[in-house]
Amino acid sequence: MTALSACSGVIFGPNQPMASINQNRHPNLLPNFRNLGVMLRLLVIVIAMTVVAAALKSSNWYDMLDQWLGISALVQPMVILSLLLLGLADRWLHELDYPLAVAVIVAVELGIVTVVVVATSAVFIPDTPGLARSWFFTAVATLLVLTYFNLRSRMLSPALTEARLQALQARIRPHFLFNSINAVLSLVRSEPRRAEMALEDLADLFRVLMADNRDLVPLEREVELCRQYLGLEALRLGNRLRVEWQVDKMPGDTLVPPLLLQPLLENAVYHGIEPSMEPGVISIHIFNDRDRVHILLRNPFRKEGSHHTGNKMALANIRERLSLHFDAEASLQTRDSDGQYEVRITLPYVRDGR
Repeated sequence: MTALSACSGVIFGPNQPMASINQNRHPNLLPNFRNLGVMLRLLVIVIAMTVVAAALKSSNWYDMLDQWLGISALVQPMVILSLLLLGLADRWLHELDYPLAVAVIVAVELGIVTVVVVATSAVFIPDTPGLARSWFFTAVATLLVLTYFNLRSRMLSPALTEARLQALQARIRPHFLFNSINAVLSLVRSEPRRAEMALEDLADLFRVLMADNRDLVPLEREVELCRQYLGLEALRLGNRLRVEWQVDKMPGDTLVPPLLLQPLLENAVYHGIEPSMEPGVISIHIFNDRDRVHILLRNPFRKEGSHHTGNKMALANIRERLSLHFDAEASLQTRDSDGQYEVRITLPYVRDGR
């Protein structure tokens, strides 16, 4: 849900904040018109444009306030119509070639300006500027804002690449590989079938870890990867590691950044299970509520010793990737209380095909 909007009379600007980083076949990315972060940026841009327009037409502060209120009276209906129409057409617009999509968006904004200006000049605001002037400023502002967010998406591309590199470097601790191999070796003679399955899981896990994880992946695939990882950890930790999965209401088809959960579970094992000889429970609760996907991870937390430090890099990397993919619609929060460490991730329910 997002949109452009146009200012009438003096300045009218569409709003096209940048969409979250998305898989788009076109090198020039349109904003994601259904993204909350895009909508917020859109509103800020439109308000800034109306303030500038009012300032240019005013000789003092009092006159500026009157001018701003008059311009805002025209802008608000346009913003609402833009958000509605472009949000509904978002999927279709992203299937078009970029130049054609831009042309369609400009046409939509010109249509909105025409309807609003004609209606307000006839009923509410008789001194509304003419259509030709409104069309000119609307078209110019729309193209400028679309260009700005296109450049912004290009600037964010290196940031996403850097985030992928950080994810690669922080993926799995070397000790996990050595411990897994030793655990498998201990089973080779006594339980050869189990050892074979463990080696297959290990191979699958590292195949994913070393892949070029550019695109979003289904959540069910990420959960399966995590099950394999925790199964390997259970080989050496035995009854000390207990896992509780609550995924009955999980929307398995929602798209998430790859390696979203595995680093968090590795932190949970390393910081919550390994430091103690007592059994510990790692809880994973995933559910969908009003088109918002909630992921809640809990594990034991002990402040004593050195294992409680050093888990910030994975959290920072995941936060960055969530922001790059989903903008303001995703969040990651942590807290520790009563001997439990909790990570809560909230993200939009995004399926293939937007």
